[in-house]
Formats: sequence, C-alpha cells, structure tokens
Amino acid sequence: MTVRVAIGADHGGFALKSELVPWLKAQGYEMLDLGAHKYEAADDYPDFAEAVARSVASGETQRGIIICGSGVGACIAANKIKGVRAGLCHDTYSAHQGVEHDDMNVLCLGARIIGGELAKEIVAAFLKAEFSQEERFSRRLQKVLAIEARNIAGK
Repeated sequence: MTVRVAIGADHGGFALKSELVPWLKAQGYEMLDLGAHKYEAADDYPDFAEAVARSVASGETQRGIIICGSGVGACIAANKIKGVRAGLCHDTYSAHQGVEHDDMNVLCLGARIIGGELAKEIVAAFLKAEFSQEERFSRRLQKVLAIEARNIAGK
C-alpha cells in the first residue's frame, strides 16, 4: 500500500516544501499538496496547518507534514484538530520516536531552523516509522485520547 501524505506550508516554509514534494514523489509517496502553491508573503500558517490536519484526521491521508518558519505555530494549530497528534521535530530521533511511542501522525518542521538535506532525513524517519503495539505505549496513547475526549466534551 502506498502511503498518502498531505503537505502544506506558508510563506516561511514554501521553499522547503517545494524541495520536499518532488523528492517525496520520487520516494514513492502519494502526495496531497494543500498549498501554498505560490509564494505569498502575507499568507498565514493556520490555514495550511488546518488543511493538513483535517486531511489526516479524516483518513484522507495517513500522515501529514506542515512547514512554517519555526514549525511552532503550525504545530500548535494542527493539534487543535481532534485526532491529530502533531509534533515539531528537527532531528531524526524525535521524528521516528514520536511515531513509535506516541503515534504522531503530523510532522511539523521549521524551514528557518533546518535545511533541505536534514529535512529529508527527518521526513524519511517519520514516514518509515510505525506505532509500537507495546502495552506501555498503547496505554499512554489511550490516556492521551481520553484527555482529548474530555476536552471536546468540555470536562
């Protein structure tokens, strides 16, 4: 099965996204590019973060990648969507460990923090990783999901 990946970036991440999309396609991933499709200095990261997060939460894509200047804003915005577990990663260990231990499904990157080659290594680690079915990780994930459910219910 080909993994379908949503990707989005604001003006701060536009150049890095433009580098990653063809590389990811060459790696065999099916890409859903949710913009920006041209450089717009006045665009806003929450718009792209929400689009990618909703794609993952709905099951339209299995994983998501969001890129902004620092990655922080995109991560905050994406985590507002139920079912999304976004993590900001600027190293390969966090990228694969976030999936293996925490079932992270959206990767956030800061294009002003890392360059293209490191970004490719981080993205590869994220996309190749799988959630561990080990009891302690499943237990912890269930606790995270319970927090999300209580928050949505207003409790």
